[in-house]
Amino acid sequence: MERYTIKKVPGARTVPKISVVIPAYNEELVIAATLQAVLAQDYPDFEVIVVNNASTDRTAEVVEKIAAMNGSNGLANLRLVHESKKGLLHARERGRVEAHGDIVANMDADCLPETDWLRIASEYFTFTGDGFDGEVVAVSGPYDYHDAHPFFRASSMAMQSYIYRPVANVLQWPFVRGGAVLIGGNNAIRADILRKMGGYNTALVFYGEDTDTAKRVAKHGRVVFTPRVKMKTSARRFKEEGTLRMTARYLFHFFKHTFRGV
Repeated sequence: MERYTIKKVPGARTVPKISVVIPAYNEELVIAATLQAVLAQDYPDFEVIVVNNASTDRTAEVVEKIAAMNGSNGLANLRLVHESKKGLLHARERGRVEAHGDIVANMDADCLPETDWLRIASEYFTFTGDGFDGEVVAVSGPYDYHDAHPFFRASSMAMQSYIYRPVANVLQWPFVRGGAVLIGGNNAIRADILRKMGGYNTALVFYGEDTDTAKRVAKHGRVVFTPRVKMKTSARRFKEEGTLRMTARYLFHFFKHTFRGV
């Protein structure tokens, strides 16, 4: 059974608080649209933490302006923090430490989540009001490269939806134990599990970070990969580095980190 539901306990909180962490390095051109999308979530209890990762442009200024406007409207759920050590995992780890939520949701600075992104992701966790029950510790879903060529967009979505999900399940079979599948900029992980595993592996720079995190998280429970948790994002890295080159790098590091030590 793929879908899970939130268990309601009388007198207790009915939904977990979610902290959305967004690393940002020189993202002044895209961060405003991303924040507009994430702040429009229909989820009742969440905060957004933008981690300014040593940017040299106006990223911090743009975020501060939006945070001020958000606060003036009575919605103080956007915070800007700074991380001087460059690197995606340094930024994610800083965001994790700053987070107040029961769940840490990760997305990138060029992502455009639909308004129901957090609500759908939360449905896969069993929350009792004081903590979690059940086997699910993390949930992830596909990237929708909305600005890519139509063929690339469609084929990528098909591969993630119909191949990643069974692969994620097989990797978690007891006699395989190869980890799981997490999309780095589209996942939600229980905060207590992240604490147990010592946070993110800041020794990694970029490639393989999501696979490493998935493997470490999967040791503590079930990781669900579902097309229901979809995230619009930019294909700009594929355009800059080349589709074949990027795909080859992703696959190499996926296998490298998945089966290392198995």
